[in-house]
Amino acid sequence: MTAKKIMISGHRGTEVHEAEIGEQNWAGDAYRKVELEKLEKIPKGLILNFGRGVRTTTSGEMPEPQPRPSTEGMVRITNRGTSSRASKNKGTTN
Repeated sequence: MTAKKIMISGHRGTEVHEAEIGEQNWAGDAYRKVELEKLEKIPKGLILNFGRGVRTTTSGEMPEPQPRPSTEGMVRITNRGTSSRASKNKGTTN
């Protein structure tokens, strides 16, 4: 993806700035790849706390993430349960 220019409002909406943005990696498979890279950098003997500090484990015992299954074609209920449509989720690609 190439960098593209967008307009960003600032200072309570009274100013407008032009900014260039690159690849967005905050959702989907791109975010999953970033999170896996962060998980590989954690030392194996480090103790991790989960669930408001009530559960602990070491980073070496973390399970490998499972691929997200496809729900393409299944019925998805929308609009507070008043309508439906077919799902377009193709699952994890990697």
